[in-house]
Amino acid sequence: MEIKDEINLQNAFDDNIYKLLRNKFGIIGESKKMLEVINRVALAAPTDLPVLITGETGTGKEVFANAIHGLSNRKKFPFISVNCGAIPETLLESELFGNEKGAFTGAIEQRKGFFEVADKGTIFLDEIGEMPIGTQVKLLRVLESGEFTRLGSTTLKKVDVRIIAATNRDLETEIEKGNFRRDLFFRLNSVHITLPPLREHPEDIKDLVNYFAEKTCAKLGLKYDGISNDALLILERRPWTGNIRELKNLIETLVTLEQATFISQDILKRYIPLALPPKDIAPQPADKALVQYVDYEEPQKFELEIIFRSLLELKHDITNMFKYLRTLENKIDDIGLEIEELNTYLISNNDLNKADTDKKIDFNLLKLDELEKRAIIEALKSSSGNRRIAANLLGISERTLYRKINELNINNDL
Repeated sequence: MEIKDEINLQNAFDDNIYKLLRNKFGIIGESKKMLEVINRVALAAPTDLPVLITGETGTGKEVFANAIHGLSNRKKFPFISVNCGAIPETLLESELFGNEKGAFTGAIEQRKGFFEVADKGTIFLDEIGEMPIGTQVKLLRVLESGEFTRLGSTTLKKVDVRIIAATNRDLETEIEKGNFRRDLFFRLNSVHITLPPLREHPEDIKDLVNYFAEKTCAKLGLKYDGISNDALLILERRPWTGNIRELKNLIETLVTLEQATFISQDILKRYIPLALPPKDIAPQPADKALVQYVDYEEPQKFELEIIFRSLLELKHDITNMFKYLRTLENKIDDIGLEIEELNTYLISNNDLNKADTDKKIDFNLLKLDELEKRAIIEALKSSSGNRRIAANLLGISERTLYRKINELNINNDL
């Protein structure tokens, strides 16, 4: 049996139900997509039909499963939530259906499974796509007859349990791969509820922000005053890969750490990247052009801020580099002038040196090591001791500079 698409979903919608879903279960949304989901929940809840909830991670699958149970005739009985992906494959069957003492190594006593605990209530099987094929067979039997056997027993047990399953996988694709039973899929899919990702209904973000912020402020003893239009615009443009869960965590963290009763753009920028995500552009067919054409998208305000900041930092680095180069150039010029003065002195005193054979030239002044040592000392002084910059100024590698400093014993002269 299925709920037919021809049913007018709006007929099932009731303001009281919406208020109950909001206040008790935290289901927020007045967009067209969310109203369709809420109406489908209102139709499915009073029945005992199995429900399959699909959607991306963070869209609130367990929240809706809990709401379906809370609106059903089983609400006074247990609601058991089981994450099939979090339980090892070897233990999942025992956790769901129970086991007898000695059924396997470590089974030291008889134990009831989740299905027995949830009798007359609802069991929520999250990540149903992770369930092993062998366990799927026993689950199908429970769906069809309500019967199962504990692990290690041949005695039939019978329970009255409604099953709600959820997954972020495409089960039809898993069926084609042989990972999921087709007959089980048809049984679970009596009522199929697809939760839209947050990026497909951004008009609900304001209500979600207000709801999460009000709850957090209430816990902190604060009075929530709202969110600015600029801050809301930023949130509406984000991709929200983590969907509602990601938004909830952001708002709770922001309000708690900032003690913020009003969410402004400045506060929001401290917790999210400034640059907005790029627009998704479909690749151009190869037979249309040799080079793919990409539409130009005008940079957003925050993107321009990042560009300007990067340019200013680059300008600052270039200015410092020119400063060091000019200083080194002046030092080299000074050394050149000293060499010229020395040459002039040698030439002018050549005759005197010839006449006075007892006088000798101090050739230490002409040693390359001394000139090299002086150049290195001046470069280090110009770069405030930064050896990497000094090496660049001298046109040698930093490794060579280190070797020269040790060879010429320059450290003692600084």
